[in-house]
Amino acid sequence: MTGPHHTLTEPASDAACRVLRLPTMRAQFADTVARAEREHLSYRGFLAELLMAECEDRDRRRSERRIRAAGFRVRYALAAKLVNELVEAADEKQLTKTIARYGRVDLLCIDELGYLELDRRGAEMLFQVLTEREEKNSVAIASNESLGGWTKTFTDPRLCAAIVDRLTFSGTIIETGTESYRLAQTKAKQQRG
Repeated sequence: MTGPHHTLTEPASDAACRVLRLPTMRAQFADTVARAEREHLSYRGFLAELLMAECEDRDRRRSERRIRAAGFRVRYALAAKLVNELVEAADEKQLTKTIARYGRVDLLCIDELGYLELDRRGAEMLFQVLTEREEKNSVAIASNESLGGWTKTFTDPRLCAAIVDRLTFSGTIIETGTESYRLAQTKAKQQRG
């Protein structure tokens, strides 16, 4: 015995997503339908978009839950923004307080180190943050530049050597390859569509 043919209207899809606990698909359904019609996506392409969005969001939520469960008060900062914040704090006579705040978090994640040249003053302040954290709390650095190429970021060779020394002492270096993660994700989406 076969069941009746159902037309997947927005209220029906909303109810189904609630029952199946698919909050991202529920939230993105209408926009994805509109985009699928606009871009003439196949049924498979449409379904793949919704499923991938749900999977990516679940991964993100799972990571957030794990971080909350671990009890970390993690701080993420782009290298240039961190240095700008330190310079502004110094100008406002708040540098010691700001360095102490960055020193207290369990894990400081500094992204995009190696993209921009830092003046000596900014580099010295970043060094102070790393010194404040040394052997007390963890630092994770993301950079597309090898350690040898950091002399372009930290123009003072002695300061560059000191920063590399601070980061590599009892540290772990993980090389993830040369292909951009964002580029790989974009290529994968284009192949699915």
